[in-house]
Formats: sequence, C-alpha cells, structure tokens
Amino acid sequence: MNNFNAKEEILKLSEEINKHNHLYYVENMPFISDYDFDLLLKKLQDLEIQFPEFAFEYSPTKRVGGDITKKFETVGHRFPMLSLSNTYSEEEIIEWENRLKKLSEGDLEYVCELKYDGVAIGIRYENGFLSRAVTRGDGTQGEDVTTNVKTIKTIPLQLKGDFPLDFEIRGEIFMPLESFQKLNTEREESDEALFANPRNTASGTLKMKDSKVVAERSLDSYLYGVYGNDLAIDGHFESVDKAGKWGFKVPVSKNRFIEKVNSIDGIMNFIHYWDKERNKLPFEIDGVVIKVNNYAQQKSLGFTAKSPRWAIAYKFKTERVETKLESISYQVGRTGAITPVANLEAVQLGGTTVKRASLYNSDQIEKLNLHVGDYVYVEKGGEIIPKIVGVNTSKRDASTSFVNFIGNCPECNTTLVRREGEVQHYCPNDTFCPPQMKGKIEHFIGRKAMNIDGLGAETVDLLYAKGLIKTIADLYDLTFDQVVELDRMADKSANNIISGLEASKKVPFERVLFALGIRFVGETVAKKLAKHFKTIENIKIASFEELINVDEIGDKIAVSVQNYFLNEDNCFLIERLIKAGLQFEIKEKEGSTNKLEGKSFVVSGVFNTFSRDEIKEVIESNGGKNVSSISSKTDFVVAGENMGPAKLKKASSLGITILSEDEFIQLFN
Repeated sequence: MNNFNAKEEILKLSEEINKHNHLYYVENMPFISDYDFDLLLKKLQDLEIQFPEFAFEYSPTKRVGGDITKKFETVGHRFPMLSLSNTYSEEEIIEWENRLKKLSEGDLEYVCELKYDGVAIGIRYENGFLSRAVTRGDGTQGEDVTTNVKTIKTIPLQLKGDFPLDFEIRGEIFMPLESFQKLNTEREESDEALFANPRNTASGTLKMKDSKVVAERSLDSYLYGVYGNDLAIDGHFESVDKAGKWGFKVPVSKNRFIEKVNSIDGIMNFIHYWDKERNKLPFEIDGVVIKVNNYAQQKSLGFTAKSPRWAIAYKFKTERVETKLESISYQVGRTGAITPVANLEAVQLGGTTVKRASLYNSDQIEKLNLHVGDYVYVEKGGEIIPKIVGVNTSKRDASTSFVNFIGNCPECNTTLVRREGEVQHYCPNDTFCPPQMKGKIEHFIGRKAMNIDGLGAETVDLLYAKGLIKTIADLYDLTFDQVVELDRMADKSANNIISGLEASKKVPFERVLFALGIRFVGETVAKKLAKHFKTIENIKIASFEELINVDEIGDKIAVSVQNYFLNEDNCFLIERLIKAGLQFEIKEKEGSTNKLEGKSFVVSGVFNTFSRDEIKEVIESNGGKNVSSISSKTDFVVAGENMGPAKLKKASSLGITILSEDEFIQLFN
C-alpha cells in the first residue's frame, strides 16, 4: 500500500469507527458486532503503526489511554462555573417560579433536567476538535483533566455538522452503577478497600495520573450546557438539541431526561415522575434542575452573588425505611477479614427488597449501639449496598442487650485479632480456615489472575470438599481421573480443567504475582513489583527501603509483602508452584539492556522509522521510563515532526537534551 492509499484508508477507517462508537455509546443502537468493531480497530492500529505519519492526534485508537500525568494544571474558566441554589421543598420551587414571573416580561418557558450525581466538567472545542477539559474547581478555575476525559467514549474527540468554531460544552461525568459494582467486585478480589459510592469514585478516577486506568473504568457522561460568543441559538433546550446533532451524548425528551414546560404544573409533574422512577436508572441522580429556557430572559434575570436567578435545583430526600434487625451474621473473607452483616425483616427500599445490610466493622456496631431486635433505619442514598444509619430507640425492648462483636472465627473458631491502626478484625488462621483457603484458590484461578479455563467457584467447592485441594499448589497435582469423578463432571469438562491448568503455566510473572493474593498487591502493584525486581526471589529478599523506592509502593504495601515472605508456608507454596512450572521471573525481550536505567523520556511528534509506541517500547525494554509531560526531572525529549512548539520551548528552557529520531537510534549504536 502506498502513502496516498494508506492515508485515505486511515481517514476512512477512523470515520467509520467514530460512527460506530457514536451509535453504540451515545445512540445505544449498535450496528455491527463487537467482534467486527474490534477487527476495524485492529486494522486501523496496524495501519497507524505502518504509516505513523498519518496517525492523527484524535484517532479513535487513542481511547485506551496510557499517558501519565504528573500534575493537573490549574486553568481559569472563560465562563464562570457557578453552582445552583437548591432546595428540598416543593413550596420553595413554587415561590421561585412566582418570583420569576414577576421579574420577567412575557411568558416563561422552563427546561427540566435530571441532576446527575457526578463531576461537573467544562470541555472546549476548537475547529471541531476537543482541545481542553476542565473540572469545576472553585467556579473560577479548575484542573485540566483533558487526557483522562479523552478516554471517555461518550465524549467525542471530533464533532460533525454545523458546530461553532470555538465554544464550550458543560455537563456531568459519572460512573454507571454496573461499572461501579464491577470495579468493587474486582477490588474485593484484590483485597483492596471498596469504594463508597459512584460519585466519589468518578471524581477520584478523573484525577488519576494513569489515563489507561481511567479508560478501564468505563466512565460516562451527559453534556447539556453550551457556552460561547455569537452562538445564534435562542434557548437552552434548543442548544441541547443542537449539541446532540454535533455528536454529543445529551439528555433527550423521548426518555424524559429533559423536558420543556410552560407552567409550575409541568415542573411538578417532572419532579414527581423522577422521584418515583429514579431507582430504575442505570446511574445515580440526586434531584432535578429547572432553568428558564430563553437566553435573553436568563440574561435579564441575571445572577445573585453565588448563583443564577434563572435556575434552581430540587434535591430528592434520601429514601429511608424502618425495619427490624433480626440477627447479625459474620462473613470471613479471603484475607481473613471479618465483616458483620445485619439480617433484616424484609422491606422495600429503592425499588428492591432489602433483607441484609452491611455493618462494616465492630466500630460501626458500637457507634449505633445496636441490640438484636432493634427497629433500625436503613438507607441506600448514594450507596449500592443498603446501610443502617440509625436506631428507633423508642421501640427498643428492655430485655434486649447490646451486640458484642464475636471473639472467635465463625468458621474455624480461631481467636480473632485486630491489627493496630485497622478497623477490621481478622482470623489469623490463613492455613486451615476454609473460607480463606477457598477464597485464595478462587482468586488464583480468576480471569485477571491465572484465568484457568473450566474452573469456577462451584468446582473449587467440590474439589475442596473431596479433600483434593487445600492450597493453590494442590491444583497442579490434580489428575484427570480425580477430576472426572466429581459430581456432574463429564470427560470434556475434566479435560478442559487439566488443559487449563497446563496452559496457566505460561501466564506471565506479573499475573502470577497478583494471583498469589498478597494483601494490598492488586493487579497494578503486581505489575510494578514484577517489572522492578524481575524475579520472585528478588522480591522475597528486598528490604523495606528497596520496596518503597518502587513507583506507587507505599509503607503499607511494603510491610505486607515482607510479612508474606516471612511466612514459611507461603515460601513452601511458591517452591511447589515453581516446580509445577509457573512463571516466576520476567523474560527479558531479545536485545534488552539496562542502558537507559534511571533516565526518563518524553516522546512527542511523528516519526519516520518507528512509531511513537515502538520508541516507547524500546525505552522501557532498555530500562528507561516514559513520562507524558516535560519537567525538570525529564532527561531526554525525543522530538519527531510536528512536535508542539510549546513543548520544545519548555524543554529548551529547562536545559533538557532534545533528540531527533536519528539521534535516539544512535544511543543504541
């Protein structure tokens, strides 16, 4: 393929992928299968690698992230991002509407919208391309989170239609409930603290330094406020409709996420409808927003010191129900953590039947002064899991007594411990406590760990009950004859398990390290440790200082890693896994060296011989580190064609060595 044909094909593929992205994520009308979409994306990626000079900045292949942000720059807002006045009172909404009618000339129209429970964002587009995304901050300035926002698939990188050449669109970035639940499930498997609610998680995710992690968390958005000069649009409702045609995911009337009304009755109908229906939404809302539609009337009504007069937010009261606490049970996690669970008299809350609520730890029980038999108040609010928020002591039976947290493990009767500085109690019997042993095995075989085909929690239970496995190492001693004897196990299924175990011996070291289930060593930390120390033996003998010198490894993780290897049973387990043939060292790629160890690089621009990703891979395989932004700590800038002049100027002013592509190649000659 020649250069002309390649450029045409890249443009054609980019346009087609952008179209399917919009249909899937914004219109919710997929036109092709996921498989066919992935083939298109792979074809574009291959072409961009072969012809890097035609890989443009807003290619759909950039959605996966990967850039690292050291610090989020503070940026002033061109148009202030003021907060709205809010109320929980319908009477105050009526008073607000009456007041506006007295202040305005002519009839008023109102736009009613959902109040999305997420992170406010302002995104600037220039010449149809996303140029900058800034958080609300204090209303006058916020943080530049452009790199992370570009990974959100419902936010277009390039617009279509008759868009203005320079404008800003505002809205809310949020985490869908399904994504939130999936993320917490993964964190639970990695023995990481669970996130409290989708809103805080979305906020924290948007401020993460690694945009690849942001991309994996499936944030979503609704954008609904268009700002700019000479937009030639008369009203808010009309501007939202226009923005949808430009390619944005906007609220639409057909699902009642937005409505234009002309009376207080219309406003109240919208409020009452969503007060009942909000629990059916796939994301969190905490109220509705009402705005005067016409821009000229908005301008005439003006602002108070803190908020616009022409808009107000009505916030829903958090739904709370009262029910009886029948008993408390205790769950034992993979790491021995004991979680108390309240068993409740069944009650309807948020459209679902609630029978259980988490009590988190002994401090929470003490704080609530719980007695079994109490009538308790239960809320969901911003939480996915119901929680007890109070006790109706007026209904307390005098014969009941305070709940004392258990002192022994409910599964193996071992005396519980509570480590200094931690709120949870633990069962220290990690060798013979059944839930811990089975939990470790289930974590080990998981998709992001060893991903052993054919094995699941039910099969683990059967193997454990038969006495065939007690530890993860026992899996590799299993035979076909042993497995096929299990209940409801056919020959084909047994063969799949044995084949899956054999295939897992090729799983790379970083995933094996994660699969071991060392406390606080999640997927990302395992990658950092494996990359830094290269072998399990090096990690085993690493000092505390050596561990905390690894990027993103803090005191807590370092102590946990050292404690793991101080346990002789764990060391013996690893010896068995090594003998079984698992990977416990990183296999260096051919030609790898430590030539660039300790050096940091910024790679920018378009290159002739190599793609940008290939240059970055060479840097990492020779011990160097890729960073996304230039600072005084940067050692080299590898500058290709079309590198931004601002970056070059900054690198020069800091005295950083700037290498052309040929000069970079010379480093290895």
